[in-house]
Amino acid sequence: MNRKNIPLLLMLTAGAVTCIITYIKRYPVNVQLMALFAVLLLFYVLGSVLIWTIGYFEKQNEEKRGEEGEVIEKDSENPGQETEQEQVQE
Repeated sequence: MNRKNIPLLLMLTAGAVTCIITYIKRYPVNVQLMALFAVLLLFYVLGSVLIWTIGYFEKQNEEKRGEEGEVIEKDSENPGQETEQEQVQE
């Protein structure tokens, strides 16, 4: 799923739930609209924070994988040198 759509889907779902609840409870229209605006704004911000957090953790995981990959590559690049050094020491 495309990450940029997560805040939008979260916001629209929360807005739909808010509309249904305020309609069932028979709030006046101006109160319904103010509640809807507040909920849409709040859940858009929360969705944006969620996307930022996911990206931050993914970046950390990629850096960690890259560091582990470099260590494995360094160990596998010079297996012959270790044996030559051991032979010289003997």
